[in-house]
Amino acid sequence: MRTAIYNGKIYLDRGKFAEAVLIEGDTVLKVGTTAEILASPDLTEKIDCEGRTVIPGLNDSHMHLMMIGEALEQLSLENCKSVAELITVSKAYLAQHPEALKKGLYGRAWNQDYFVDEKRIPNRHDLDQISTEIPVVLERVCGHILVTNTKAIEMLGLKAGSPQYKGGVFHVEEDGTPNGVFTEDACRYPLGLIQESTLEEKRMLLLKAMEYAVSRGITSVQSNDLSYYIKDHNGFIRMIHSLYEEGVAPLRYRLQACFQSPESFAESFENGLYSHASDLSDDYFAIGPLKLFKDGSLGARTAMVRHPYLDDPGNPDNRGVETTDAATMDRYCEIAAKHGVQVVTHVIGDRAVGDTLDSYEKVLIDGENKYRNSLIHCQLTTLEDLKRIARMGILVQYQPIFLNYDHQICEARVGKELASTSYAFRTLQDLGGKISYGTDSPVEDCNPFENIYCAVTRKGLDGQPPEGFYPQECVDVYTAVDAYTIGSAYCEFAEDRKGRIRAGYLADMVILDKDIFEIPVDEIKNVRPVRTIMGGKTVYRS
Repeated sequence: MRTAIYNGKIYLDRGKFAEAVLIEGDTVLKVGTTAEILASPDLTEKIDCEGRTVIPGLNDSHMHLMMIGEALEQLSLENCKSVAELITVSKAYLAQHPEALKKGLYGRAWNQDYFVDEKRIPNRHDLDQISTEIPVVLERVCGHILVTNTKAIEMLGLKAGSPQYKGGVFHVEEDGTPNGVFTEDACRYPLGLIQESTLEEKRMLLLKAMEYAVSRGITSVQSNDLSYYIKDHNGFIRMIHSLYEEGVAPLRYRLQACFQSPESFAESFENGLYSHASDLSDDYFAIGPLKLFKDGSLGARTAMVRHPYLDDPGNPDNRGVETTDAATMDRYCEIAAKHGVQVVTHVIGDRAVGDTLDSYEKVLIDGENKYRNSLIHCQLTTLEDLKRIARMGILVQYQPIFLNYDHQICEARVGKELASTSYAFRTLQDLGGKISYGTDSPVEDCNPFENIYCAVTRKGLDGQPPEGFYPQECVDVYTAVDAYTIGSAYCEFAEDRKGRIRAGYLADMVILDKDIFEIPVDEIKNVRPVRTIMGGKTVYRS
């Protein structure tokens, strides 16, 4: 099968464009002029771009595809402006979805910083107004803190004096009784009370998420879906693989996997996930890196910072939560290096960044980051942190869209000095760092054009602040598009066949409704795909 895409402005490299591209099967055969490409023999399809701009397929280097599917189906609390509204919306959902009465109620995406009255985190007494009969678990937008009702606490067997969980805590009232608030690794226990969906249900959710992603111009995802909460790892992998065997999956998928302990990770090379990784991996689906968590989130004040948070008067010594201690992380990294597996780690606070670099440095080979170990998020950084990242060749998987919210709280949380060297997209680029973009969706929407807009303007989606948040860290459009394409391909060792529109590369590309390289930068957030092509096949049309 041969496809000609012609009469377009096809992005090849910085400042370089072609008019047309010839695809054979799932691979780019040739780029050139419209006349050259249309003169090719045996054309089976012709796609007229009508002068529109074409860029490589966008590759989200860190997201949670399964959670996107769940978010599309579950109770969303992102628009709640108060604890009272959160309660009202949850009760209405229960009335409309009686099946939740059997499984327990799970909702997500509330953010206390957007509450218009008290900017407080809800507690069990609030959620008891929703139900006292079933477990109620409502997760903050960041996924690093949640709140439960009293029923859930009882089901967990927690009471005054109960020991804390490792890698996270539950907050308590004056008498020591849990107040319903759980952070970091402690969250997994109340989440475990909500009945897990079946593999067939997961399959439907995953397909729904994939269809949503390609409608946004995404052709590849690097997705953390094999989490602590999925009990049947092998069944889950078989389910994903079946989507590709049946030819129904519309995008490329590289899995990021979590494990309960270094021991379970080591065991996976004997008879678990990584024992058959090479047999299951190809250009469409691949078992990728080990995913670790070093800390929490800035919004929840659980990110690990070197100095106490400035806006937490109730806890003046708060320096965040360490979810994986140094010895455990070192062991994970040693096992990964022994087996040639990449490690990607969630780090948000500056101390989390520094401590994770310490672990990574121990597994460098002749000073080289051979397995492309990466920092996910990497939000709060000092200049020394950034220099060290570049010097060690550590990859950074940024989420510029985080600025939409974080620019409102960053200085209050950690002060102007640290804020001025954080979300440092331009500085790390100038230092020679390896950078890719992702969204952490569904923490943020997986829309890549809002993400690119935030990188280029340093503004929130409302256009604030007008001058941008530390505008010296703005990047240009070429840099942002490259981070989302060839930069993300580098994260998965695929830069030789993916991330460019070039002969011999995979035929993944997006036809846009506007020229992203020429429109005013404030309009980038409104760009939309007209057509998404993955492996030479149209997987979305507007």
